[in-house]
Amino acid sequence: MLEQLILFVASLAANFFSALSGGGAGLIQFPMLIFLGLPFGVALATHKVASVALGLGATLRHLKESHLERRFSLIILGAGLPGVVLGAVTILQIPERAATLALGVLTLGLGLYSVFKPRLGLDHAPANREGWGLAGGIAGLFVVGFLNGSITSGTGLFLTLWLIRWFGLDYTRAVAYTLILCGLVWNGTGALVLGVIGTVAWHWMPALLAGSILGGYLGSHLAIRKGNLWIKRAFEIVTLLIGVKLIAG
Repeated sequence: MLEQLILFVASLAANFFSALSGGGAGLIQFPMLIFLGLPFGVALATHKVASVALGLGATLRHLKESHLERRFSLIILGAGLPGVVLGAVTILQIPERAATLALGVLTLGLGLYSVFKPRLGLDHAPANREGWGLAGGIAGLFVVGFLNGSITSGTGLFLTLWLIRWFGLDYTRAVAYTLILCGLVWNGTGALVLGVIGTVAWHWMPALLAGSILGGYLGSHLAIRKGNLWIKRAFEIVTLLIGVKLIAG
């Protein structure tokens, strides 16, 4: 019971902040699974399955706002899912330390970029939806999908910032796309692949799923209530913390 309580509280906290900032649940949840005794591969698969519940909890709240466009959602899914599958298949072939160090540098860069761009993500100005601009955006979505499938700590943050920087979304809309499409569909695909080729600690899943769903819903609710500037600050704090943690090991 104590183990299940620890899992629930950690999952609730991780997914609350993830839903608020547009990613980053792996900052707490994934290392916690390793700390509690799971091998890297088992922790990876278990976290990926549990993270699908974050998308479910966020979806229950964000769908009430109707921010998602059908065509743009299909573009994100079509461009990112092949990368997710490729990343999930190849992750166990990549040296763990090299991958986490590179991810830490990139994540820290995301946070600093947002900090030094005061207006970034505060206004909704759709861009690059046609022609070469769309092609470049699709290439970026594939790369982000690969990172999502291969490394768990905070890769949803990459999608959030890519949607803002390249496609001109504000933070509220970008986080909605990330939590629903990345959290539910991308993570669901990665979880399926890792569940087939790896091992999942199913006896830990009830507490993780409950914390993920509740945290995802509450974090999304607070993000919608507070608006773009609040989400931007949460995004910057989470990315900086994740970047420093991954670099420090």
